[in-house]
Amino acid sequence: MNKKELKRAWAEIHLDRLKNNISLCRERLDGRCGLICVVKANCYGHGAEGVIPAMLEAGVDFFAVSNIIEAIELRELGVTGSILILGYTPPRNAPELIRYDIIQAITEYDYAAELCGCCPTGKTVRCHIAVDTGMSRIGIRSDSVLELRDTCLRIAALGGISAEGIFTHLSVADSDKPEDIAYTRDQIELICSLKAELDGVGSGIKSVHFLNSAGAMYHIDPRSDYARLGIVLYGLKPDYSRALGLGLEPVMELKACVSQVKTVEAGVSVSYGRTFVTERETRIATVSIGYADGYPRLLSNRARVLVRGREAKIIGRVCMDQLMIDVSGVPDVREGDVVTLFGRDGGLEITADELADSYGSIGYELVCGISQRVPRIYIN
Repeated sequence: MNKKELKRAWAEIHLDRLKNNISLCRERLDGRCGLICVVKANCYGHGAEGVIPAMLEAGVDFFAVSNIIEAIELRELGVTGSILILGYTPPRNAPELIRYDIIQAITEYDYAAELCGCCPTGKTVRCHIAVDTGMSRIGIRSDSVLELRDTCLRIAALGGISAEGIFTHLSVADSDKPEDIAYTRDQIELICSLKAELDGVGSGIKSVHFLNSAGAMYHIDPRSDYARLGIVLYGLKPDYSRALGLGLEPVMELKACVSQVKTVEAGVSVSYGRTFVTERETRIATVSIGYADGYPRLLSNRARVLVRGREAKIIGRVCMDQLMIDVSGVPDVREGDVVTLFGRDGGLEITADELADSYGSIGYELVCGISQRVPRIYIN
């Protein structure tokens, strides 16, 4: 049986919205820098099998992923353009990097030397050098631009390395606090100063990129040769509290079915732990989705859903495979009705961003956490 025909719980992926989001982001970049689409974590949970072909149709030719497995998957999906691995690849996999023509992030000189040692004779690994300007995650680090320059030159001089670019990651570009804005500017000036030094000595390192999604939205800078855009392509916000203002639309909607409707009297407990007890006669609908599908248990007794164009509140704890909602105020709810966990129903909408914010998380985590047993239904 094709699981996409089950209609128990599913995620609708609106590819028309994705393509429009890409177009709007390109307008934002205004030709000042190229576009790198970040498609790690199965395209932020949206599903590479449907998203990658749509991005190729939209003319995307540069992608970024987390690891070599994701990179090879892109090649198998028909990607012929550039692919940058932002995370770690064991040096012993240098032959695969070369075979699949993949760009590897270099985090330090010793790592670059190890990669070289694993390269077949006469072959080189394409690389971008990561520079730690304040994220303290990966990359070469120094308070001296000249020391950073010299380290980049040492890496570029290794026989098995083809150093094509440098990059960094902005850690608080989504914040509008004055101190964070200043911190972001300092990060940008450091990486740009390094690129100027490398250009000054004829290093041959061609590109620099530092704009992530938040950077491109709030700190656009033509000195970045590329913008690495991730979450905004999928219509979610880097920071829920800040408006994007581009007309971006969420690409994913999460839905499930009503499996049973019953009416109970006052004083009846609902779900595990008896955390909810009815105060009046209540119509309860059971919905076929739970935390094993990626719908967080933290939303128990907290979140709302949409059914028949109206809101209904989750009551009791979210179970592994099911949850219950109060549909006393929603007429004619019956088995088989579609329930929208996030997305649109009629004139109402619940976003992954607002849902995640309600339990102290972010939209990224919610969409990435939708489990693989939930089929992705691609809609153009």
